[in-house]
Amino acid sequence: MLAVNKLINKDNVLAIVGPTRSGTTMAVIPIMEKAQVTLISCASAEEIVKPIRKWVFKTAQNDSDGVIKIYEKMKQMNLSKVAIISSTDGYGMEGRKHLKRFAPDMGITIVADETYGPKDTDMTAQLTKIKGTDAQALVNWSIVPGQITVIKNRRQLGMTMQLFQSPGFGNIKYAQAAGESADGLLFPALRLLMVDALPKDHPQKGVLATYKKDYESRFKTDVSTFGGHAYDAIHLIVAALRDGGPDRTKIRDYIENKKNFVGTGGIFNFSPDDHVGFNKDALEMYTVKGGAFALVK
Repeated sequence: MLAVNKLINKDNVLAIVGPTRSGTTMAVIPIMEKAQVTLISCASAEEIVKPIRKWVFKTAQNDSDGVIKIYEKMKQMNLSKVAIISSTDGYGMEGRKHLKRFAPDMGITIVADETYGPKDTDMTAQLTKIKGTDAQALVNWSIVPGQITVIKNRRQLGMTMQLFQSPGFGNIKYAQAAGESADGLLFPALRLLMVDALPKDHPQKGVLATYKKDYESRFKTDVSTFGGHAYDAIHLIVAALRDGGPDRTKIRDYIENKKNFVGTGGIFNFSPDDHVGFNKDALEMYTVKGGAFALVK
């Protein structure tokens, strides 16, 4: 919060991109609203933009859309009994809230609900409890390193129920760190992870291919969806500046009314009632095979 106050009151910035974490974003929203400066968060919690805050937008998918995508896949697989395990940080708790919120209406029964701390290094106790239930699937909602521990502990315990990860798994380094334990898990993520498989006429193809090429050539590492959120936010602000100049109110108004903005996250259509601009249709379902991501048809 000190950094945000400095940017607004001392540096007189026109807008702020970030934070990247849901809990941190929620903490700075009151400051942004009071100062009347646009914030474009790179975090996924739906709570960031619901209810609508006049000066707050985001470029990451809603965590609720990730939950719906997972439950839709479960229904396709005839899985109805699920265990959930989540971290106790902002991202994990928001995901847990939506997992519980959407389950009844989507015909899903939650038979176990376990949590772990962001710094925990062993989840065998929680997973042993889950193993003793009749759960057909397990959802692990986290972005902390603990999500890798859950994957490995699950394999060590010989658990065979289908594992689903949150969109926060959309970094190939996580799959590589989990090794063979990650094979076969499923998770929803944006199309940046499948850019090479997109048809040439797909409206996102050009933006995604350019970002992937530029990012990987500069940083010498695989691209992930997370950097794309900031990329989209910066380009939105640049477009707003070109349209209306260095005016805080004009920047906000431009973004709120921007239509068909093609980004790495999706095709954004903002409005006074929608400050994220896209929905679950921007997400695809992925699996892991031999340390690599593969699209699930």
